[in-house]
This record gives sequence, structure tokens and C-alpha cells, in this order.
Amino acid sequence: MSGKRVIMAAGNWKMNKTPREAVEFVNHLRGLIKGSSSEVVVGVPFVCIPGVAEAVKGSDIKVAAQNAHWEASGAYTGEVSCGMLKELGVDYVIIGHSERREYFGETNEMVNKKARAILDAGVLPIICCGETLTQREQGVTKEHVRYQIKVALLGITAQEASRLVIAYEPIWAIGTGKTATVEQAQEVCGMIRELLAELYGKDVAERTRILYGGSVNAGNAKALFDMPDIDGGLVGGASLKPDAFEKIVRHDA
Repeated sequence: MSGKRVIMAAGNWKMNKTPREAVEFVNHLRGLIKGSSSEVVVGVPFVCIPGVAEAVKGSDIKVAAQNAHWEASGAYTGEVSCGMLKELGVDYVIIGHSERREYFGETNEMVNKKARAILDAGVLPIICCGETLTQREQGVTKEHVRYQIKVALLGITAQEASRLVIAYEPIWAIGTGKTATVEQAQEVCGMIRELLAELYGKDVAERTRILYGGSVNAGNAKALFDMPDIDGGLVGGASLKPDAFEKIVRHDA
């Protein structure tokens, strides 16, 4: 990994933990990860953000939302704007997760609009991409992932691209206990970096962080994060347990 890119351990809690449980968790996590060289991010449900944002003040933990709407305001019942999240102290927003795409019909074009709105609000997107098992078996992983990212990054400048985060998550490895081999994960993350170089030049490609997600755990984190084009992980189930998440954060300890 390039010395310019700081490893990110980002937890995606999905629809887990009440506001009280979330605050208790991050208060415990604060002490566990102190002095770590990784950037630690917790992706918490909307209702947990105020308490968690307050609880992490003065610590090395950053807060991510799991979604946002692209409009600044309006008649969008049940949605949350980027400006609302910014005011609460959110640092990142996860967008384009396969669960959002599968269950809620999120398209590449919607991901692009969300990315633009997040950046305009002064927050940073974590843009997810990844293929299904059928797509991998049919040999179209590269074309599919390239298309997802190219559409997601439409209108995004080189400077913006160097600051956002891309998370590669093979859909067949999310919550299944199956993990892409280190080589499979590196191959796709390396391809994503090549695409960034095509779109924005080598310098931007070298600065943009690319995470791997999909059953990342304490046992495989070090091998994954040691790969040249994998700059950390978007962690699901293991991020809900402080001790397991700490081991991922301190993967090189």
C-alpha cells in the first residue's frame, strides 16, 4: 500500500443497535482503539447519529450515515438530506450498498446524484460497488464494476475523487460468511485503481482509498489490508462487536 493512503476500518452497522446501545458501544470502542494508525469510522442508523456524534468528540472515531437523499429539502417523506447530516457532525455517507440497490431500487444514477449532493454538503461519500455470483460466474465482474463506478463518478472532479472512498463488495460475500480470496479482492480493487487512473490520472488514483467489504473479520483483515490496492475494509457483522472490530482496526498489531 502507498504510504500516502491511511488504512480505513469502517463499520456498517446496518439496522442494528438502539441509540442507547450505540453510545455505549462507541464509549467502549474509544478506549480500545486509542493510538491506532487506522482511520476508524462507524456507519450508524440515522437515529443513532446525534448520540454517537457527541460520544466520539475528542476521539479518533468518525461517524458515517448509511444513506442520504440528493435533494436539499422537499416532499420526500422518510428521507434525510446531506445538510441535515452535516449539521449533526457526520463525516461520511455510505451510498450504493448492494442492500440499498436490491431492496430499495437504488440505481447507479441515484448513487451519482447522492455523491454530488454529499460532496456539495462538505461530507465525503463511501461509494459501494460489486457483482453478484452470477455476474462473477459469467466473467463480467470487471465490466459491471467499471460501469457502476463510471456512472457514480459522473461530474465528480479529480480533487473530489481523491478524497472520496470506494468500497468493493462482492454481493455473494456479504453476510454469507464467504469471503473473496485475497487475490480476488486485490484483482478487482487493482482494476478499480486502474479505472481511476484512466478517469483522473495516476496521481489521483494513488490517493483515492479503495476498501474491500464482504465478511471481513479479525482473521482475514491483515491479509486483505496488506494487498497493494486494498486500503481497509467496510465491515458488517464484525463491526458490531467491539473486540472483533478492534482486532480489525489493529490488523497489523
